[in-house]
Amino acid sequence: MSADFKSYKASLKRTPLYDFHRAQGGKMVEFAGWSMPVQYKDSHIASHLHTRQHCSIFDVSHMLQTKVYGKDRVKFIESLIVGDVAELKDNQGTLSLFTNTKGGIMDDLIVTKTDQEYLYVVSNAGCADKDSAHMQAKLQEFKAAGHDVDLEYMEESLIALQGPSMARVLQEGVCDDLSKLSFMTSVLTPVFGVQGCRVTRCGYTGEDGVEISVPCESVVALTERLLVNSEVKLAGLGARDSLRLEAGLCLYGNDIDETTTPVEASLVWTIGKRRRQAKDFPGADIIVPQIKAKTQRKRVGLISRGPPVRQHTPILGPDGRIIGEVTSGCPSPCLKQNVAMGYVEMSFSKVGTPIQVEVRKKMTPAVVSKMPFVPTNYYTGC
Repeated sequence: MSADFKSYKASLKRTPLYDFHRAQGGKMVEFAGWSMPVQYKDSHIASHLHTRQHCSIFDVSHMLQTKVYGKDRVKFIESLIVGDVAELKDNQGTLSLFTNTKGGIMDDLIVTKTDQEYLYVVSNAGCADKDSAHMQAKLQEFKAAGHDVDLEYMEESLIALQGPSMARVLQEGVCDDLSKLSFMTSVLTPVFGVQGCRVTRCGYTGEDGVEISVPCESVVALTERLLVNSEVKLAGLGARDSLRLEAGLCLYGNDIDETTTPVEASLVWTIGKRRRQAKDFPGADIIVPQIKAKTQRKRVGLISRGPPVRQHTPILGPDGRIIGEVTSGCPSPCLKQNVAMGYVEMSFSKVGTPIQVEVRKKMTPAVVSKMPFVPTNYYTGC
């Protein structure tokens, strides 16, 4: 191992579960400047299927967690994103997007309107520096205008417990009735005796699940306690990626970025109705007209057989002309065929449209598919 590589490995950030991952046989890789487990002793496919059938723990402590305080906190966050936070009920959250003045997506994030006088925001690790700088610049602007708002970047760890048996496993350790905690709602509660936890019913797998924000000093103990149940196993980035792809969920930097608008990305549903009418979010002058007028390209799902379809694979029309590019793709462990998403010219975006993908300089037939590829199982209530 070269000295440069050793130095590079040493420079990677580590979550509080790093040593635990290593002790459990985690294969560590670089992700967004962090050393994270890509898989454990089980294969990637075994972990994927276990999550679909039982439940798995994912370490997502690398993600940026932020609290927004002050009586102008809703106005502040709405000045940065496309979502309608004002309409949320207490302890309800929404997936939203940071957009720039050109209509591009700067990041995707979840904003929860808590009953504790703050907004709880979770955004991507790969955009942490950019997001924090973006929020900080807007904060200074708001404060200069006399608004009451403050930011706190949280130090807590974050673990995701995902899969159909999640509620059965977690209910044992919380006093709150999880049948009353529906998708995209959140509660402060002790978890298996660990104080100061926030449990939010959401996730990145398409399954029922929660993300648990937990004090760093308690995250190893809580993870070990959850693993006492035989339903629960550890899972890494490999399974997380294939699970989110089967669920049709975007990965920032692959499927969405500052060159894609919410309309092109098929994420119009994230834009609140009131926000569309007011046109008061960054890039609204570009984004809102696109909702009615057709864009030149659109994010679609693709299904194919044969060799796997990966990022940057060219997408071609029946005549062999390049009409787009794959942004994410993998063999689907559940469907036993290749799934992918990418951008194609609008005239090829209808579900069922036959197209081609170029894999290893050979043309492979594919078809435009609806997403999610595998039905989602989000818990929406009793």
